[in-house]
Amino acid sequence: MNDVIYSSNTDEWSTPDDVFNALDEEFHFNLDPCATAINAKCERYYTILNDGLKQDWGGSVVFCNPPYSEAAKWVEKAYRESQKPNTVVVMLIPSRTDTRYFHDYIWHRSEIRFIKGRLRFSNSKHNAPFPSMVVIFRSPGGTR
Repeated sequence: MNDVIYSSNTDEWSTPDDVFNALDEEFHFNLDPCATAINAKCERYYTILNDGLKQDWGGSVVFCNPPYSEAAKWVEKAYRESQKPNTVVVMLIPSRTDTRYFHDYIWHRSEIRFIKGRLRFSNSKHNAPFPSMVVIFRSPGGTR
């Protein structure tokens, strides 16, 4: 049983609607840079084909639930993009406070909201085998 719960054939975890909707009500997202045509949360989105890591997010209010095997790349990108004027990036990622990217880009540079309990992602029958957090990067002196 635990083998099923703690393994995955993918690292694409579809955001639970209630989590996204609550955040969207607060932030009013207009870009999802880590999407598929099926799970995109915003009208404007990037898929693996046009690679959100290579796109400009400046001036956007971004919701980012990245592939967790590449979380470090996406966290660094989110931080760097958030330094552009009028840019906010909200990330849903595993709560991995022991990682280098957490200490280099998240700790002391963002707002962190730890999620109580384990999320059940939309494409899973079981709760996640890891805790999650919401990380919010805001442009310096931004109005959002």
